[in-house]
Amino acid sequence: MRCRAKENAMSFFISLAAGACLALGAATPLFAEELSGKQKVEIEKVVHDYLIANPEVVREAIDELGKREKVAEAATREKAVGQHGDKIVNSPNQAVVGNPSGDVTLVEFFDYNCGYCKQSMASVAKLIEADPKLRVVLKDFPILGPDSVEAAQVATAARMQLDSQKFWEFHRKLLSTRGHIGKQQALAAAKEVGADMPRLEKDMSSAETKAALKEVATLADELRFDGTPAWVIGKEAIVGGVPYAQLKAKIENMRKCGKSVC
Repeated sequence: MRCRAKENAMSFFISLAAGACLALGAATPLFAEELSGKQKVEIEKVVHDYLIANPEVVREAIDELGKREKVAEAATREKAVGQHGDKIVNSPNQAVVGNPSGDVTLVEFFDYNCGYCKQSMASVAKLIEADPKLRVVLKDFPILGPDSVEAAQVATAARMQLDSQKFWEFHRKLLSTRGHIGKQQALAAAKEVGADMPRLEKDMSSAETKAALKEVATLADELRFDGTPAWVIGKEAIVGGVPYAQLKAKIENMRKCGKSVC
């Protein structure tokens, strides 16, 4: 990210200088061709000397570029939420915990091997316990390798047969498992909460499971989610861990003004 931003910042300065050169050439067409090589050397020297004398300008340009990219990214994600909102919030291919009829929905895209997802689970659990009107949607987004995919397949199959409370118990148990999580750990967690294991192992490889995981991956792509955890609340989509206090504030804002940020 920084390397690309630096390149863009340098291109910005060179473009300005080149623009000045073109303007000069346009004003003096008889000498433009003769002086083009010389002008290029002079422009490069001017840019080089200016940046050496004022290196803070590069940082300012990089920071400004980052701000503009964040604004553009947020707008793209908000548009995607608007286009796919119903599938994000109400798809049958997802787990719903908390209050299924709650007045505010918090959506989390997660990977069972994601350390930040494991940390975020405590916040989600606390929100559910403290807020009886909160609806939480859990979407398996396995991006950390084959073991994550297998764990997601087990979880998807478990969701097909477990009620909301039992699935939440399974989900918390699996995310609380220490070390790497794969098929065996997921199967063990499912067995502990009383899942029908022969049915679960059959459902793991079913067309329904494949379709459910594909749907989440497609949504994540539309939302430009490239990591976990990722969240959707209202029209806002966020990538990365969000502290409990911020999630709580966004939920309260949804009730107050219908937006995550009032």
